[in-house]
Amino acid sequence: MIKDNKKLSTLGLCKRAGKIITGFDAVVADINKASGIIITTDLSEKTKKEIKFHCDKHNKRLVEINNTMSDIESVLGKKTGIIAILDEGLFLSLHR
Repeated sequence: MIKDNKKLSTLGLCKRAGKIITGFDAVVADINKASGIIITTDLSEKTKKEIKFHCDKHNKRLVEINNTMSDIESVLGKKTGIIAILDEGLFLSLHR
């Protein structure tokens, strides 16, 4: 699997700008603030299904990026597989 370093760099920018929420519970609690939700490839199928349910319920876009939770940890300093992006432009750059 090839890591997407551009997306990791963009996530780092999102963190510095204060435009992310991480973790399942925090994302679900503030899902209405999100432009979209990013998940990692190694997130469990059960959790993917649960977050997809919440995204569908709140009409939020869900994108799986080609990175793992460990990749995210190296950029954000926190191991997580679910990230809400709070800025439309930043989300679109991760979406592509």
